[in-house]
Amino acid sequence: MQLKTKLSRRTTTAAALATLALGGTIAATAPASAATTSTSARAAATATYNGACGTGYKVIDSTPVGNVGKVFLTWNESTGKNCAVTIRNTPGAKIHMAVELNIAVNYEHNPVVDSGQYTTYAGPVYMSARGYCAVWQGVIGTATGGDSGHCG
Repeated sequence: MQLKTKLSRRTTTAAALATLALGGTIAATAPASAATTSTSARAAATATYNGACGTGYKVIDSTPVGNVGKVFLTWNESTGKNCAVTIRNTPGAKIHMAVELNIAVNYEHNPVVDSGQYTTYAGPVYMSARGYCAVWQGVIGTATGGDSGHCG
């Protein structure tokens, strides 16, 4: 049994050395395929809510902002406030981003807006909305998205 173990180790060692001898080719192709997989995974990434609105806020809706991110609408039952935040799928160089939150009262109410050059997200913006319908919009570069609803 001991002899078998030694042969097994020798065979494994020989196989490892043979792999090492060819390793330059294998190692050269592995990072390229790993990078391709990584890039594909990033392209398929979608924004997730980051908790920017704070404690007590729960996501009640989200709307795509083109194919580069999402605008999230949250609600805090105890305060009666909505909060909105626009989040990129993949953080990167600073780009024009914005988030806007309003209530639907003949659209005469002044919206709350955060707009600027951001790497990851715009907002949060807050508005008292108990008894009203929310209207929200997000912008990332030239992409926009928004919706309305959640009347309460």
